[in-house]
Amino acid sequence: MEELLKSLGVVPVVAIDREEDGLPLADALVAGGLPVAEITFRTAAGAAVIRTISSERPDVLVGAGTVLTPEQAKEAKACGAAFAVAPGFNPDVVKAAQDVDLPFFPGVMTPSDIEGALSLGCRMLKFFPAGPAGGPTLLKGLAAPYKHLGVQFMPTGGVTVDNLKDYLSIPQVVAAGGTWVAKSDVISAGQWDVIEANAREAVEQVRQLGR
Repeated sequence: MEELLKSLGVVPVVAIDREEDGLPLADALVAGGLPVAEITFRTAAGAAVIRTISSERPDVLVGAGTVLTPEQAKEAKACGAAFAVAPGFNPDVVKAAQDVDLPFFPGVMTPSDIEGALSLGCRMLKFFPAGPAGGPTLLKGLAAPYKHLGVQFMPTGGVTVDNLKDYLSIPQVVAAGGTWVAKSDVISAGQWDVIEANAREAVEQVRQLGR
């Protein structure tokens, strides 16, 4: 999972309102060379979209985002999510994901968060909210004491095409999560060409870093 995410470099974070938009979204991302999406549970359609993409577009790596409860972790697995992500660290949610063999990336922002996640065996962590917390500078300092433990990060929140390289240049960053690739209003408007172009631009940024 980590190697695949590293090869992609960017994970579009998507809040989608209509189930019928799931497949056009997936197809636009694939056309842009970025066959991955974190579909958040912030909307009522989230679970259905994950189920549709995972069954109809098996070549797309689809994960569940904003997984806040043990029940949602189990639902994400049942829907076919390949991984799940949370904005914070909740031991009960981590354990629920582990119980159903679902790769889970809890959110962290402090050394205490990281050590709590480590105590439950988590090595892939979401750094959130990356921008407001301090950006690449803070993440470099935060990651340093845990480098020897193999801790990896996926910064999300405030990541844009303009600062993407700053995050991906950090050795411990596997991939960066970003909402700019497929924004909700663009999806609702059916502007699939915009999403394809955004994905293509993100892929080019990753390519330039030699990842």
